[in-house]
Amino acid sequence: MPRTPGKFILISAPAKINLYLGVHAETDDRGYHRVDSVMTTISLSDVVAIAPAEELSVHTVPAADYPMEQNSAYRAARAMGEAFGREPNFAILIDKHIPQQAGLGGPSTDAAATILGMVTYWGLDARDPRIDAVARRIGADVPFFLYGPPAYCDGAGDTVREMFRPLTGTPVALVRPQGPGVSTAEAYRRFDESPVALPPLEPLLEALRKHDETEIFANVANNLAPASCELHPAMAEALAWIGDQRDVRASAVAGSGSTVFAICNTQMAAEAIVLAARARGWWGEVAQMEKSGPYISVG
Repeated sequence: MPRTPGKFILISAPAKINLYLGVHAETDDRGYHRVDSVMTTISLSDVVAIAPAEELSVHTVPAADYPMEQNSAYRAARAMGEAFGREPNFAILIDKHIPQQAGLGGPSTDAAATILGMVTYWGLDARDPRIDAVARRIGADVPFFLYGPPAYCDGAGDTVREMFRPLTGTPVALVRPQGPGVSTAEAYRRFDESPVALPPLEPLLEALRKHDETEIFANVANNLAPASCELHPAMAEALAWIGDQRDVRASAVAGSGSTVFAICNTQMAAEAIVLAARARGWWGEVAQMEKSGPYISVG
């Protein structure tokens, strides 16, 4: 049933890390690279508040430095309205905790949370194929965030092919050096100048099917990372640094960057890495791998 008008809901919108990112050299008819991606959500999250209103509005805390019409949540709401023939008249407020241009999926998870909120308010069938079509229209990672468990996606990284048992509670240290983030478009352009071979994918998928953590973390890979590190030398420094820390099971660049992450043996090890990173003047947060995508926390 549709949500009672006038009441707001809060939706947690988790970040993600890529256990695998494989960018193919060839592109499709749309000009998009074929991408194989294995992602898992983590506990770091934005919070999206949504309520019926006289017109659509989207605001963020802290305030964004670009028009709200460019916000992924605004575009998702407009696309949902077009897909279902309704006016998307909602007030949306996003409490931002996921850094911008960090490779953690902030805009995509906010869009997915907005879609979930509208599905709830309008009483839609979550299996309606128009919902997934809207998600793919907004961004490559958005369909993944509608589901939540670790998943293998292909196409342009926007088609969920297989989901796996969650690695719930696994500690992760997130580190982002100072300076501007990495533009995904710029990272792909640099990749095109000097493509990097695809890392093996099947060993990771087999390990995920068996829930073999040792093999999963032994096969973490990202072939877009060299291009991103060329654009952001401080990230390359952070990646080398985090991989040398104690009790690290695997380390990699998150998406196209500029965050790097370490999967750790213990929560204490993750906390120590983050404290050391902050002492160097870098942003750092401790997180854990999660089992779900956006979910209604209040309302």
